[in-house]
Amino acid sequence: MDNLQNDYSIIFSHVQKAYGSNVVINDLNLNIRKGERLILLGPSGCGKTTTLRMIAGFEEITKGELYMDGRVVNDIAPGERNIAMVFQSYALFPHLSVWDNITFGLQLQKLPQAEMEKRARMAMEILHLEGYENKKTHELRWPEAACCPVPCFSKAVAILPAG
Repeated sequence: MDNLQNDYSIIFSHVQKAYGSNVVINDLNLNIRKGERLILLGPSGCGKTTTLRMIAGFEEITKGELYMDGRVVNDIAPGERNIAMVFQSYALFPHLSVWDNITFGLQLQKLPQAEMEKRARMAMEILHLEGYENKKTHELRWPEAACCPVPCFSKAVAILPAG
């Protein structure tokens, strides 16, 4: 396991998730490399969201270990994992601008202003949101409205650890 921990940022090792006697994830073994992007695809009820919720710490792991950056995080609280998760609903604050939506989590982390702006600009650049900074989400019109999930996703990108 030590060699794997050097190459991977997230490791599921024989993870099981059960609700009572109903096993919804059985013996999940998954290694996610540092910097790798992973897409989970599958039919409704196959465990995609449950897997993400276990990473975020919103679901307890019934059996097995979840490693993040080399340490077991099964019992680490969600707020201590430095993870961002975007739910299927947009989770945008309609009274805030796109910029304020993106920087919301950064403000909660009490980052220095310069670091917060750097991360937010990086997220906006990656997701091609330049020019939308001052718009409120309810002001977006088609085709701009198609970007609504993107500011929400960029909230998550912006609060990820630097590096």
